[in-house]
Amino acid sequence: MRTVTWTSACGRPTRRPPARPSSHPKEITMKIGIIGAGNIGALLATKLGAAGHDVAIANSRGPETIDPGILTEGVRAVEAADAAAGAEVVIVSVPFARIPDVAGLLSQIPENVPLIDTGNYYPGRDGRHDAVDAGQVESVWVAQTIGRPLVKAWNSIGAPSLADKGTEPGAQGRIALPVAADRDEDRRAAMDLVEQTGFDAVDAGRLAESWRQQPGAPVYCTDLTRAEVVEGLARADRGRVPKRRDLAWAAVVERTDDFTTMPDFDWALRLNRVLYR
Repeated sequence: MRTVTWTSACGRPTRRPPARPSSHPKEITMKIGIIGAGNIGALLATKLGAAGHDVAIANSRGPETIDPGILTEGVRAVEAADAAAGAEVVIVSVPFARIPDVAGLLSQIPENVPLIDTGNYYPGRDGRHDAVDAGQVESVWVAQTIGRPLVKAWNSIGAPSLADKGTEPGAQGRIALPVAADRDEDRRAAMDLVEQTGFDAVDAGRLAESWRQQPGAPVYCTDLTRAEVVEGLARADRGRVPKRRDLAWAAVVERTDDFTTMPDFDWALRLNRVLYR
């Protein structure tokens, strides 16, 4: 048992591991804004900064509160209102329950700028949400709340895997991540960035189909290859996804009373692979 911190992807606590630099060619650069400096946002900042991008990252408490370890090559801390200024891609990585708090800021991003949502809904963490509990797709609700199109990506991988399991294109057993969006240009931009963080990007179709990569789905935090992700997306059962999510949550709750200690991430990975099949 060990002290841990919270991660937005996979909806369970985990230790924050160090990020591995990307080996993507440095000449491919763009301005990227990241809103949310938790485990997933921080790891994406360091990986994309290492890939040669100009990354601005912000949280709700001010740039002086951002972990200095995140501010590696190409990454700078800014105020939340400045994170998206002039950005060519914006990534929002905040808990589902906090989306209304940042909706005003996100709604001001030019509509031609891809906005990528990495978040997930967990009732035990975020509180009950009537519309999503009634069947509305998580990221469809986010898009409607913000009032603009968005992409769903990086929500289906845990922070330890994001940090340590990225590999070169073509590597045997390379983990794949689904990317869902309504606009082709948004999907292409997000898929390219997913590849730069060390993972195969799989076209998961329109945003309305992104329930197939939500918590409880076969591809969610199970570290599958491209072929396995394609197969897992196809066999996802919409009626069973929230039930499986809640089973996994209950198993985590049973292991820890205060979400400060739990077994290592491999335990959670094995649990997901059993429950989400």
